[in-house]
Amino acid sequence: MAIILIAIMVLAAPAFAQVDFSGEWSVKNHEDCLTNSCQPPLGDYLGTPLNAAGRQRAETTAESIWGIPEYQCRPHSPAHQWRGVGGARFQKEIDPITRELTAYHIQWWRSLDRVIYLDGRPHPPAWAPHTWTGFSTGKWVGNTLVVTTTHLKDGYLKRSGPQTSDMFTMTEYFTRHGDLLVTTEIIDDPIYLEEPFIQSTTHQLNINTQLRLEPCTTSFDENGGSDPHFVPHYLPGKNPFLKEWLEEHKWIPEAAAKGGAQTTYPEYRLALNDATRPSYRPVNLSKSAVDVRKAVTAESPGDGEVHVMPVQGNVYMLVVDGSNVAVSIGPEGALLVDTGSARMADKLLSTVRQLLTTTTAPAPNKCVGSTCPTIPWGWSSPFIDSIVASTAAPRPIRYIFNTSAAPEHVGGNEKIAFAGTYPGRTGAMIIAHENVLNRMSAPTGKEAPTSDKAWPTDTYHRDFFKLSDWFNGEPIIAYHEPNAYSDGDSIVFFRHSEVINAGEILSTVSYPVIDVAKGGSINGVINGLNHILDVAVAETRSQGGTWIIPGHGRLCDVGDVASYRNMLVMIRDRVQDMIKGGMTLDQVRAAKPSMDFDGRYGSETGPWTTNMFVEAVYQSLKKL
Repeated sequence: MAIILIAIMVLAAPAFAQVDFSGEWSVKNHEDCLTNSCQPPLGDYLGTPLNAAGRQRAETTAESIWGIPEYQCRPHSPAHQWRGVGGARFQKEIDPITRELTAYHIQWWRSLDRVIYLDGRPHPPAWAPHTWTGFSTGKWVGNTLVVTTTHLKDGYLKRSGPQTSDMFTMTEYFTRHGDLLVTTEIIDDPIYLEEPFIQSTTHQLNINTQLRLEPCTTSFDENGGSDPHFVPHYLPGKNPFLKEWLEEHKWIPEAAAKGGAQTTYPEYRLALNDATRPSYRPVNLSKSAVDVRKAVTAESPGDGEVHVMPVQGNVYMLVVDGSNVAVSIGPEGALLVDTGSARMADKLLSTVRQLLTTTTAPAPNKCVGSTCPTIPWGWSSPFIDSIVASTAAPRPIRYIFNTSAAPEHVGGNEKIAFAGTYPGRTGAMIIAHENVLNRMSAPTGKEAPTSDKAWPTDTYHRDFFKLSDWFNGEPIIAYHEPNAYSDGDSIVFFRHSEVINAGEILSTVSYPVIDVAKGGSINGVINGLNHILDVAVAETRSQGGTWIIPGHGRLCDVGDVASYRNMLVMIRDRVQDMIKGGMTLDQVRAAKPSMDFDGRYGSETGPWTTNMFVEAVYQSLKKL
């Protein structure tokens, strides 16, 4: 009978937490803690299922990259943060009405506050920003908390060099055994790992400790130089420090030290012995649960729809069938940066009008009495406000900026401009660098590639252009980024909202398009990204603050722009080194200078392939 009663109690137990993780926890042990530093040495990839791209990325990434201004305050990567010095702190978030646990907040010594939501909320859309800690949700399975984390920035798997891409997901299992907390994490990175990587860490409850915060400043040059745009890295095959640790551990086979999923299985020992090698059979590997192409495409869906992402201040990011449009919405009307493709103009216009309507929507009456001081006009009786009863028409579209002459950025110019108005003109003002007008028009007697009704009405030729007046309460400035995608690129800065539209020089779904025939170059793209990094300011820990809207893909911040810039610098320097060595274009392509990034940004088909990108880099560097 007692057994039956216990079974009934278990079955009737509510589906909420049976254990409490709150408190201060100190690191007890983990499998990497075999040395005094508890960090694997540089080049030690033992037990790490790296693929070829992951190995090249690890071997070419210098640890001193932490010294660049955008990374100096970067927190520990989520894949490593449980092993960082200082331990961890769990804090509970309790609903004040129901008294239910709705979230855990976790803090580390060198990390941002991480929230694990337990209230059933969904993960954000793919075009939402990625963060250092990602977006985590948890559910209880018995007394184990299972946590799923997405929307992570790129980082490192281990301090010995292995990196993580921004496509990896993390699944964690938190289990408490008295004063011991075991966290088991599964790192699923289809870009750099052959199969998911599993590791565990044990913490011990410590009531006599207090989690500290590591201070951070970026006011000095950690790399010892004065160039804020310097990106430390090694050319493939030229990192001289990878084997130093093996001099002290000669018993470790060099082949095993390079990592790989097969080296993590006991059967691999057969491959290291001449006598047993013929009997060695590689084991079947587990597969990643992340579909890379699907995940990348989801950041910039070409689904024929317009998706709205509020950014900051007055600015919204509109994901328009694979291209991004920035729009400022306020009491003076709308300002658009780019207009999408021609076939999306109607849907884009409808969305902008809906956003404009919200700025003049009726508001609840918060004032009582015929002498209400906040609304001194429009009262027909103490409780009827004529302003609420009948609102004014929405303000119009006033301005359009074009960041380039790319069809997916200027295609909606004509329809959207003529749906707006500017004082003394028919239609909204279209502003761009003068080279955009040159590309969209043609010499007298020649046929222009676009209708003259879509051409910029106002152009600038200097390094920047400022609207003569504030619009929607803020200054708006366009900066010319010469010889990037083309010779007419601009970025647009909303100076109070702290939002930058980057146009074609930034994408989270592909390598940057470079039109060499129209003045584009790899150095121009890199210079444009460096300019954004000079202007933008992170909110804290190299994250947030100034938001950057790319031409295609998810919303970005300083950390994302720095990662994209770093990648392009590495690829540029590799191609430049090959050119100096006398290699032809075909030889450079065969050498695959972008191999460790192709899984994330490359493509073998479509309008912009990896081969086309490498050729553009090669041709633009050959001109120097």
